[in-house]
Formats: sequence, C-alpha cells, structure tokens
Amino acid sequence: MTTIPAPDQAAARPARPVGGAAGRRGTGRRNRLRAPGAGDQHRAGPFALVTLVLAALASLFPLYWTLVAASTDSHRVVSTPPPLLPGPNLFHNIGYVWDNAGARGMGVALLNSTLVAGTVALSTVAFSVLAGFAFAKLRFRGRGAMMALVVATMAVPAQVSVVPLFILMRHLGLGNSLGALVLPSLVTAFGVFFMRQYLTQALPTELLEAARVDGANSLRVVWHVVLPVARPAMAVLGMLVFVQSWNDFLWPIIAMNGATNPTVQVALAGLGTGWSTDWSVITAGALIGTAPLLLVFTVFGRQIVGGITQGALKG
Repeated sequence: MTTIPAPDQAAARPARPVGGAAGRRGTGRRNRLRAPGAGDQHRAGPFALVTLVLAALASLFPLYWTLVAASTDSHRVVSTPPPLLPGPNLFHNIGYVWDNAGARGMGVALLNSTLVAGTVALSTVAFSVLAGFAFAKLRFRGRGAMMALVVATMAVPAQVSVVPLFILMRHLGLGNSLGALVLPSLVTAFGVFFMRQYLTQALPTELLEAARVDGANSLRVVWHVVLPVARPAMAVLGMLVFVQSWNDFLWPIIAMNGATNPTVQVALAGLGTGWSTDWSVITAGALIGTAPLLLVFTVFGRQIVGGITQGALKG
C-alpha cells in the first residue's frame, strides 16, 4: 500500500505581511538608512552658534555701556580710553536721579509713564482687535472706503495736529492731566491695519461659521474664537504701543507741566539742563527708564512665543 506524503504545511501557509510595532520599527530603520543625517536638521553648526553669540553681544553692549557710564563719574565717562568695567557710583547716581528728576522726583515720573503707557497699550489692543475683526471678516457697506480712510490718516504727521489737539484738550478741561496723554492715543490707525491684516490670514472663515452654527453670538465669537487666534499679534501690538508711548516726548512736554507732573522722558530731559552736563547722572536716569521696558519685553516675548507654539501644535 503506497502512502502519499502530506504537503508541507509551512510551504502551503501564505506569507503574512509584516505589521505591528516590529514592522514599524523596521520601516523606521530603513527610512533612517535611506536619509542619513535627517535627525541633524535641527542642530546648529559652529558658524550659526558664533553668529548668534556675536549678535547677542552686539545687542547687549549698549545696555552694558549704559551700566558702566551710570556707575562712574562724569569725568571718567568722557576720558580716553573710556572705562570698560563698572565703577562704584551706581547707587549714588541712581539716588540722585530719584530725588532730583523734576520737582517731585523720578518716582512720580515712572508712575505717570506706567499709567499712560499701560492704559494706551490696553485700549489700543482692545479697540484694534475689534475694528480689525470687523474689517477682516464682517461684510458691511462702505468697508473698503472706511479702511482706506483709516490708512490715509497714517500719512498725516503728528506735528500737524499738535496745536488743534492742545486747544481741544484745553476746552475739555484736560490741560496738565494724564487724560490729555491718554485720550488722543486710545486707538491708532496702525493698530487697526495691523490686526486687520493678521486676522485676514490667521482666522479661518469656517471657524467663525462653526461657532455661529453652535449658537454663539458676536460677543462669544470674539471672546472664544477671535482673541485666542489673535493672541500673538495682540502681544506684538501691545509691546510696540507701550514702547512708543513710553518713549514719547513731544506731546507730554506740550500737554503737561514738566516741572511738577512729568513723564520719564520729560524728567530725563530736565537732568541735562544746567551749567554743565553730568553724563553719568543722565545715563543713570536712562538706566532707570529702561528697566520697565525690559520687563515688558520679557513678559510679552513669552506670550508671543507661547502663542506661536500653541498655534503650531494645534495645526
């Protein structure tokens, strides 16, 4: 009796495709072999590191020189060669500036500039977001003409409006008050244009339509949709407006009494008057006036990076 051998089961079993974690690991290894150096694309080379270090040193040198000049005396500041290391007079010069910057001291000037710049920055950001959203995503008659009119006001020099603005503040009873500095700067044409351009590109119309379908009214759409999207641009605009308002000199010296109620820039200008100019005292005042700006850059810089990172993760 002849026995027929059974077919080989291993040969008859069809081949299974490689899958699962092992297959993915194998595919990853093959991809890395096919693209050598792909993992090094985020590493900075020596040239990039040297360039970044030199750029950082060049950016920090003016601040360091201000610190050196503020810590020495007036004769050593103008000597040749100039000093390269800080001296022992820093706190003495800062104390002199704090007590003699204007009739009421540097503390009042810092408080006035902080109130004015902070209020102007917050109001400009708030109004610019609302107006920019309206011009970017809402449809209404005359939108293009109104936006062109807003942009056209940017071509008018600020010096032209000083005299009529001064007369208007006097008629409103705001002469020699902080309201005269805040009221004309509650919103700017640049802020409206900046937010309109940003929201046109960054805010999808489909997102607004989805919020409307869910039953959100205009206020909820602005609060829950527009503001989160516009956060990086709001941080940039707020930082720029705060710095501009903090460094403003022409309008505060006209609208305010610089002797009794100055801002920081007006108080610093008063330090340079007299028979001789003490540059160490002036640079000490500049160092005091720069410290709040560094704080603003630190806070708003984190908001900018955080907003951009959040948008990248969501995208």
